Amino acid sequence: MQRIALFGPPATGKTTLARWLSAELGHPHTDLDNLLFTPDGPLPLEEFRHQAGEIARQDEWIVEGNFSQLADVVWHRADVLVWLDFPLALIVYRIVRRSLCQLTGREDSAQARRLTWSKAFLSRRSLLRTAIRKYRRNRPRYARQVAETADLGVEVVRLHSPREAQCWKRGLMKGLMENRSQEPGATGP
Repeated sequence: MQRIALFGPPATGKTTLARWLSAELGHPHTDLDNLLFTPDGPLPLEEFRHQAGEIARQDEWIVEGNFSQLADVVWHRADVLVWLDFPLALIVYRIVRRSLCQLTGREDSAQARRLTWSKAFLSRRSLLRTAIRKYRRNRPRYARQVAETADLGVEVVRLHSPREAQCWKRGLMKGLMENRSQEPGATGP
């Protein structure tokens, strides 16, 4: 696995998994949110696609973000596409928990410093309402796009729960350990 794309709704653990993969595999990690949202505001779509495409042209990378409009630029160039397709109830729980931690000052991050009660829960475009709306609206489209990506020969891993994600990670680690022990010059047990 040299090129890995991860996507899924908010609060599914994309960043945590991407960082873990980056550390284990030694591949650079890019969070597409950090690419899109600049201090001057979001990039225009064409510039966003161009910059994401430049990253995806490299030999090794891990890219995470919920941007299916970049499927042809990122997903189709991946060796593995990981879809964190967790249940809506779990996502809602995690968004509420994370937002409360950020709003009460228990988590310090750029996102936490910008978050307000209205942005988290109260407005029509709050994080919570947007996550629910997008979950319901986007899942059928994601399924079609993931199938198209698989048809191009990209391995697709669809994880339905944190438990499945942990099992996948354990299997991946086992495979990595076996590969490392079979490398020339590796010492046996």
